[in-house]
Amino acid sequence: MFEHTFIGLDVHAVNVVGHALSPGTGEISAHTMAADPAMVLEWVRRFEPPLKVVYESGPTGFVLARHLRAAGIDCVVAASSKLLRAPGDRIKTDRRDARVLAEMLAVGSVTEVRIPDPDEEALRDLSRLRSGAAKDLAHARQQVNAVLLRHGIRYPKDTRWTQEHRQWLIAQRFSEPALQFTYEADVEQAELLAAKLSRIDKQVAATAAACRYASVIDALMCLRGIQLTTAFGLAVEIGDWTRFTGSSIGSYLGLVPSEESSGQSRHQGPITKAGNTYARKLLIEAAWVHRRPYTRPGDRLLRQLDLVAPATRIRALEGNHRLHRKWEHFDERHKMPVKANAAIARELAGWCWSLAAPLQQGERMNAA
Repeated sequence: MFEHTFIGLDVHAVNVVGHALSPGTGEISAHTMAADPAMVLEWVRRFEPPLKVVYESGPTGFVLARHLRAAGIDCVVAASSKLLRAPGDRIKTDRRDARVLAEMLAVGSVTEVRIPDPDEEALRDLSRLRSGAAKDLAHARQQVNAVLLRHGIRYPKDTRWTQEHRQWLIAQRFSEPALQFTYEADVEQAELLAAKLSRIDKQVAATAAACRYASVIDALMCLRGIQLTTAFGLAVEIGDWTRFTGSSIGSYLGLVPSEESSGQSRHQGPITKAGNTYARKLLIEAAWVHRRPYTRPGDRLLRQLDLVAPATRIRALEGNHRLHRKWEHFDERHKMPVKANAAIARELAGWCWSLAAPLQQGERMNAA
């Protein structure tokens, strides 16, 4: 191990700062270069192999890591949330960050991030595009409702954003020209975003049916609260389900309780919220559905269950019953719904794993 040269890279959009450390000889080398993978590779190759390179996960993505790996360089991406930093360290520069990464890599303290291939990353981008469009649409609709509420106008029915509600919105008139223009612009924005979301949903459906995760998506949709966009998001965000176990996937998604223990005292707090934020959000939203009454699958679930293998069907039905009974147990104990939902989401992650991991493992065995 100490024969390696460990290289830490502080990667930015414009430049890259490198720090090379050889624990065996104590040699240190630092260099600043343009953010060009070819230039970084040229500098890394100045050192005698074996080499190991690390940089921190962030907005620059995985292009550099893929380029170095394609050239035969052992490159890993460090999880930024897992990097250690001394409480008294108040000086932060690019050179110090690169040096810290090299030192942590040398002692084996780097928590690696799985590097997706370009196809998998493209699927993630599509899923996150859908999430962003849904958020923008919700904000635009709230803006329309807020304008009406400020001027004492309320839609007489409970169900909104139907065709009837849209016609009612168009018919509203204000005496002030500036206000009328503002209102019409808000309504137009909401309609445009709704059309955009509809186009994205069609693309997600077509992509989900043809991508490598099609079987996993079908299996996940057998659980209550998980429909196409949620199943697609979970499948592409997790990627390789076989790298987890039923208990460890909850920790990866930040769904386990935080803990502060010292001596004889032990205190558990809210969930850690570490790991994949988007996948955690999808599971927390889906977990609320399991609180609703459940005796048998609905029509949508029945159609979905017919698309999967018997073993997957049996496992999904058991999961739906178990998760609902867990909610009933929490309600009987009058547990706070938010805390109960976090616990249900953690169990739901385990049930998702139990459906997806065997499928991926079987596909790999068949391919081999």
